[in-house]
Amino acid sequence: MKWMALDIGGANLKAADGQGFAASRPFPLWENFRQLTDALRGMIAMVPRVDHIAATMTGELADCFATKAEGVVYILKALSVAADGRHTRVYLTNGKLVSLQIAMKQPLLAASSNCHALANFAGRYVKEGPGLLLDIGSTTCDLIPLVDGVPVTIGHTDPNRLVNGELIYTGVERSPVCAVAALIPWRGRKCPTAHEAFATMWDVYLTLGVLPEEPNSTNTADRRPATKAAARDRLARMICADREMFSQADARIAAESLAQAQFKKISSIAGQLVARLSEPPRTVVISGRGEFLARQVVEKMKISPAPKIVSLSADLGPELSRCAPAHALAVLAREGAR
Repeated sequence: MKWMALDIGGANLKAADGQGFAASRPFPLWENFRQLTDALRGMIAMVPRVDHIAATMTGELADCFATKAEGVVYILKALSVAADGRHTRVYLTNGKLVSLQIAMKQPLLAASSNCHALANFAGRYVKEGPGLLLDIGSTTCDLIPLVDGVPVTIGHTDPNRLVNGELIYTGVERSPVCAVAALIPWRGRKCPTAHEAFATMWDVYLTLGVLPEEPNSTNTADRRPATKAAARDRLARMICADREMFSQADARIAAESLAQAQFKKISSIAGQLVARLSEPPRTVVISGRGEFLARQVVEKMKISPAPKIVSLSADLGPELSRCAPAHALAVLAREGAR
């Protein structure tokens, strides 16, 4: 029996088999939703001899859908075709794996279920006592309390999770710079940022060398390569400048300020969440593309006594950590999650 899991997001498709394979591919669903079936079929083909598929999603939020329920049903219909007759199950936020037909009848339980799958998996690192999952991805940040290995969120929908500090809509790649800071330093002064998606936080972490250059990737604000040189141009436009008015030194100073602003935002909300827990977490599981930032946040909170930090990147490898919800779901499915 060969399981694979798909994490169908609004900007990326991720796949994993729970046994060491994981892959992530950009797929802007809001632009290409008519190609979703072919894109899913391509992801499935990456895992040889797969005969069982499990799926989770966040793509229902894409603005090509009028409602989340419509998005869930559309995604599941595309998956049904792409699966080509394979046994397929959908993960719900109640922890159950159900058929496509049942999931379509309960679309809001299938919506935004990937964080719950990851938290369910992360619970094996927090078998006793209080814990916390802190997953920072390319687009969002999830903070999920755990008790004796079980997720204990207050919110069960994205709006409720946002209100309760369990979801922060900021990430280390796709978040627009203007959503992170209203002002950035430029030659001794604070310059207002343009309210335009000229640059994203990916440009910040490219400039700082925290994330590696990806010259073949053009999934950036201006569709130019993910390189330091192009990132400088994009950051320059955030203050309506260009490379002749914005040096590499200017770019680094701006990037350091923006990284600090994102760090402060996540740290503040995470600190509020931890403060309301009945006990401080003894273990914090960190994962995602922004695991480096998650570690900084945990260390900054100065939880007493200091919790054990479990890095999924160190435990599973960077690629699996980046695709952590897909890997988690594949493992849960193989182990017989119900």
